[in-house]
Amino acid sequence: MPDVVLQARGLAKAFASPAGRLPVLTDVSLEVFAGESVSIRGSSGSGKTTLLQQLGGLDQPDAGEVRILAPGTGLVAPRSSLGRGVGFVFQNYQLMPELTALENVALAARIAGVPSVSATAAARSLLNQVGLGARLEHLPAKLSGGECQRVAIARALVNRPSVILADEPTGNLDERTGAEIMDLLLGVVADRGAALILVTHSREFAERASRRLVLSGGVLSPA
Repeated sequence: MPDVVLQARGLAKAFASPAGRLPVLTDVSLEVFAGESVSIRGSSGSGKTTLLQQLGGLDQPDAGEVRILAPGTGLVAPRSSLGRGVGFVFQNYQLMPELTALENVALAARIAGVPSVSATAAARSLLNQVGLGARLEHLPAKLSGGECQRVAIARALVNRPSVILADEPTGNLDERTGAEIMDLLLGVVADRGAALILVTHSREFAERASRRLVLSGGVLSPA
């Protein structure tokens, strides 16, 4: 049986509002296995991005816990695995505008403690894999949206994380480019044996995942 790479139990999160505390997540539990792809859909404001932030350690839940498989350490809290156990792909790419494609990807490896020469070699290899071998020295401003997202995917994978969290990765792209990015994302994640958790508004893209969930009323349920 594949290893569990992400485990969340009883996650709850609420935010302040003029009317008082507004619950967003009430009781979310989830297990994800190596090599699995999981899509999460829900209406706008249902808490999909909030959930990804809890799963990836970018924010802390009010209750519950998350554990992610980090290489060489086992299941640990997500903040202990940032850059190693988990990789992020954002809708807006979140690239450093003053760095080239190669530098953006290599930087993620260097932050995780990889020596500069090895980080650059890994970044170059991944950018070739995602079809950007001829664009290594281009700044994000000189890349198309689809190319920027390819850089972001390479950056998410450079430290060989066990889980990729993708938050509307095709949201800023046209239909054809979005389909290409989904093909690439599913392909490279499967090639590396990582798990994918995909938040998307697209029913078509959601149905390409091996498991499909809906977030509604603060709870995850099968689609």
